Amino acid sequence: MSNHATKRRSDGEGHGQGSHKRKRKSKAEKHSASKNDGTVSNRKHSVSKPARDPRDEASPIPPPKRADEDRSPSPVIDFDGLSRPSAGTRERKEEDPKQAAARMKKLSGAVRTILECIGEDPDREGLLGTPERYAKAMLFFTKGYQENVRDIVNDAIFHEGHNELVIVKDIEVFSLCEHHMVPFTGKMHIGYIPNKDVIGISKLPRIADMFSRRLQIQERLTKDVAHAIMEVLKPQGVAVVMESSHLCMVMRGVEKTSATTITSCVLGCIEKREKSRNEFFSLVGLNRR
Repeated sequence: MSNHATKRRSDGEGHGQGSHKRKRKSKAEKHSASKNDGTVSNRKHSVSKPARDPRDEASPIPPPKRADEDRSPSPVIDFDGLSRPSAGTRERKEEDPKQAAARMKKLSGAVRTILECIGEDPDREGLLGTPERYAKAMLFFTKGYQENVRDIVNDAIFHEGHNELVIVKDIEVFSLCEHHMVPFTGKMHIGYIPNKDVIGISKLPRIADMFSRRLQIQERLTKDVAHAIMEVLKPQGVAVVMESSHLCMVMRGVEKTSATTITSCVLGCIEKREKSRNEFFSLVGLNRR
């Protein structure tokens, strides 16, 4: 090969190497320029790739909550019956003696069927009167279905110009769990800040009794009492706390005999003012530090 050809080839190789160097340099200059002017490069990051497993996908961002979605929905207080209208309640509340006797007979027959189903003999001496006794007891346990807020309050609201906290604590409450129809019992503490008007203090335990003498869950029972007082009295604020033991988790299930359940419902100014909330909880003995 001639010296001339060898020189041309070496010049071509040198030119190619120089071209590659210039390309690398221009890329580096562009990257540096993008950093300096704050622009985002078009480079695709690995995190933008779809997840291999659909379960690894990011959860969608939920829409912002409205202010009225922060709390559980308020029960509708029906002064002529239930806070939650249910089938058959109106019939029981307005039945005549003949209808009441028919209800008792039907309930007693159902209890006799239960005794037979659990393997007992309803005709043996100790159980002869049990169906009727249990039927009467069940109607007493659920007598709240035959009461309404209007009759219980009975216009016992008085204008006293009082605007400080009023509390009735340690109200004994007995109710039936609607899931297993076994009792849960405990104490309820009711407080309110009047807006000039006060209610007869005996009405607060009576309202608690009315709602507890129904098939209930503790969470709803607490809300029912708080919202009923708020609706009847129109105070500045209401607070209700309940502590109870549930036989459905004592006699069966997890069988935890010492466990207690605490629920609360605070409305109005007591919900908004931390000082009022703390005062209420302290006075009923829940701020134990």
